[in-house]
Amino acid sequence: MVRLLPKIEEDRPTPKEVYNFKTYLFAAIASSGAATIGYDSAFIGGTLALDSFGDEFGFNTKSSSEVDLIKANIVSLYQAGAFFGALFAYLGGHYLGRRIGLLTFGTLFAVGAGIMLAMNSERGLGPLYAGRVVAGMGIGGISNLIPIYVSELSPPAIRGRLVGMWEVGWQIGGLVGFWINYALSETMAESRKQWMIPFGVQLIPAGILVAGTCFTDESPRWLIANGKREKGINVLSRLRNLPSDHSYIREEVALIDQAIDFQAQSIGLGFYAPFKEARKNKSVQWRLFLAGSLFVWQNGSGINAINYYSPTVFKSIGVQGTNSSLLSTGIFGIVKTVMTVIWILWLIDFVGRRNLLIYGAIGGSISLWIVGGYVGGAHPVASANSSQSAGGRAAVAFFYIWTVFYTPSWSGTPWCICSEIFDQNMRSLGQAFSAANNWLWNFLIARFTPQMFSKMGYGVFLFFAALQLLSAVYVFFLVPETKGVPLEQIDLLFAKGLAPRKAHKEVMSRLREMDEDTRREVVDIAEEKTGSDFVEDTNNEKV
Repeated sequence: MVRLLPKIEEDRPTPKEVYNFKTYLFAAIASSGAATIGYDSAFIGGTLALDSFGDEFGFNTKSSSEVDLIKANIVSLYQAGAFFGALFAYLGGHYLGRRIGLLTFGTLFAVGAGIMLAMNSERGLGPLYAGRVVAGMGIGGISNLIPIYVSELSPPAIRGRLVGMWEVGWQIGGLVGFWINYALSETMAESRKQWMIPFGVQLIPAGILVAGTCFTDESPRWLIANGKREKGINVLSRLRNLPSDHSYIREEVALIDQAIDFQAQSIGLGFYAPFKEARKNKSVQWRLFLAGSLFVWQNGSGINAINYYSPTVFKSIGVQGTNSSLLSTGIFGIVKTVMTVIWILWLIDFVGRRNLLIYGAIGGSISLWIVGGYVGGAHPVASANSSQSAGGRAAVAFFYIWTVFYTPSWSGTPWCICSEIFDQNMRSLGQAFSAANNWLWNFLIARFTPQMFSKMGYGVFLFFAALQLLSAVYVFFLVPETKGVPLEQIDLLFAKGLAPRKAHKEVMSRLREMDEDTRREVVDIAEEKTGSDFVEDTNNEKV
């Protein structure tokens, strides 16, 4: 009988109770926030392409360059807001906690989405611009905190799978966003309601996130690090479905204590400590560089140019007509969602992060070279029937093949890696830096994609194909594998003299060699530092 989920690599013997429903549920609730991001990236391009939207705001009276500029501003203001939201989330995650931070930024997104609904031909696009900035700030905070929160409540062996639920939420939102415009254009007459509905649907995933977060627990790691030890252990016990005095819980808490104690003695646990550490610690600087660069390469794949302006992309390949472009975009969304499910169930914790990035980049690059070569040689835009030719169909097919390679690799894997490579006290700052980098490069792509297609034509596909090829080389030499390594031991991957491409094998070998006496010693040391009663919080002050 074929197993639904492949066997996973564990750092230590793990009771079956640890892999329980509650951990998956909390990860799913948090990841519903990602649906807001995916939905926006998918619906906005199609909605702006609807004739009813253009008629409402007088696009037919403007030149094509003016319309391109308006669309670019509408799309990119969202990313600009998200850039600052990702940075502000460091404050929220540090002082309020992961859970309350999610609740705060989810509410902010809902407010921004509500402001957008005030736009019409009389008021103009002002409410849309303002609402997208506010909603973008909410999204920036969400994109920062969700991977941190999920990674901190996850058992090491399935951490990639659970953090990957963030990507599933993203793609489900995208699937709805890609199809909603096609459905409305086919079933509803042109009207204000036709383009207003897609904007209103944004409130649904935002509501799920805000309501669901009210019933989840705070990160046990954050609680223990902030002087709420008893509560943190109780939360961890509930998440793992084991009693608080179980050896597995005792070992996990001991590792958390050990990591916190080390950070307190080395860099400190205060708000400014990570900044000071980043300034002087070369290992931290290197990890920040890796985190930021992964999102440079992710956006260099061309995904956000395709997400935000998918009708334009399909038109450049030769798909004619607004409805045909929206249909092709919808199929694109289906392919992405299916590949995301395969990624989270089988690939991320089985194939690993590093191999996925390399294989995905190579396959995606080959596909875009073929698409770009066809567009450059056949000039399909000049022929109204080009989408019916064998070459046109092949180009569309290779575009979907590119999606098959990209989605289970560069779409969600960088987020997973960046949630793992920083220790407890650097995690909030590291994730803020990662998310801000994502939104910065996202903003640049969103702002200039219409102009790129106008000026470069088929060269856009070749440009992104070349960047993907370079990213494979980059990952091979510089990015270590992180699957299965406990967050408290992640520093071992970056030990001096350890080659990134060999680090994972070395670290996992060391962890498996730890015998029971060594584990018992770790627990004893932690209990000696925290008092004889493992659960009782004898000191209410912050560590």
